[in-house]
Order: sequence, then C-alpha cells, then structure tokens
Amino acid sequence: MFAGYDFDVIQRSAGYLFRDGMTFTVTLTFLAMLGGIFFGTLLAMMRLSSFRPLAVLAGGYVNLMRSLPLVLVIFWFFFLVPYIGAWLIGAKEPVKVGSFLSCLITFTMFEAAYYCEIMRAGIQSVARGQVWAGYALGLDYWQTMGRIVLPQAFRNMLPVLLTQTIILFQDTSLVYVISATDFLGAASKVANRDYRLVEMYTFVAVVYFVISYGLSSLVKTLQERIAVIR
Repeated sequence: MFAGYDFDVIQRSAGYLFRDGMTFTVTLTFLAMLGGIFFGTLLAMMRLSSFRPLAVLAGGYVNLMRSLPLVLVIFWFFFLVPYIGAWLIGAKEPVKVGSFLSCLITFTMFEAAYYCEIMRAGIQSVARGQVWAGYALGLDYWQTMGRIVLPQAFRNMLPVLLTQTIILFQDTSLVYVISATDFLGAASKVANRDYRLVEMYTFVAVVYFVISYGLSSLVKTLQERIAVIR
C-alpha cells in the first residue's frame, strides 16, 4: 500500500511546515479567538440590551455573518479591507494590509458572530435574580455584567467556547485560497514543488486530526470536571 509513498519528503519539509505554516495557523487561531470572544461578548450584550435599535443592529450583524460562507468572507475582506483602510485615512491608494492582518480581521469579525451566540446563551443561563441582586446593591448594568453575570457565563460556556476555538483552528486552513502560508498552504506549496500531493495532504490530515482530537479530549475532560463541581 505504501510502496510508492515518499516519507522522506515529509521529513525534509517538516521544519518549514511547522516553523512557518503551523506558527501562522496557531497565531491566527489564538488572536482570532481573543478578538472573537471580546467582540462576541459585546455583541451578546447588545443583543440582550433593552435598547431596541442596538439589539436589532447586533442581531442583523450576527445573522449576516452566520449566513455567509467563510471562504466568501475571506475573499471579501482580503480585497475590500485595503480600500476601507484607504477611505478611513483619506489615502488615494489602497492600504497594504498583508495576508496575515487581513486574515486576522476576517476571522475575528466572522467568529465574533458565533461567539456572540455562545455568550448570549451563557448570559441567559445565569439566574435573573442575580442581576436584580446586583441592581439592589447599587450596581449599574455594566458593573452587574462585569462583576456578576459575565464571570459565571464564561465558566458555564467555557467548554463550548473551546469547542468553537477548535473549529476555528480547522477553519484557518481556508486562508490558503488567498495564498497565505498557513499549515495547509505551506504543505500545498511543498506538494506542488515536489509533486507529492498524496504524501503532503495525508500528513496535513493526520496532524489536524491529532491536534483536534487531542484538544477535543481535553475539552471533554474539562466539561466533566465542571459538571462535577456543580
């Protein structure tokens, strides 16, 4: 079965794949997760706001992003962000953003819609009586959210947030469509250079499986521990 399989090409390219490709993928995943959770939390609070226009605006953004294919959003931001940047600073020429920054903006804004729904569920899982207790103590809306509701919501939703981050890690492979050198993009370049598509894409699949399965097992363990504490 592996008679014509060239394991040497994997060994020769491993340094490049992990040094350049995986570094890009992990960095993008981590930063997009932080940005996505931050903006997602703000969107969740907007959606739950009693101020109707704010809730409608946040709901419209979330529904729009969740209705679009991610690869389309990647193309959209990659080609539009330079022009948007030029418009913001009043430049005549498109701003050179770069593939990494373009990908970071794309995934942050796209994933914020998904993290929003997770955080909204987490906020709603906190008993309403605790919110009224915060108001009774003299806290305003933002203080009640920051000191009482959000810490509990993050704890309740932590396994789901991490699961969404694993999905984000897998989705970063789509940036190869704009020739960004992520892990899959680096493997694709080696595959086309050495004409070893089967070897490289098989190796990529194995690496993604091992990492994703390992992280999923950790999330499951964390979920069980949180359930026991409760």
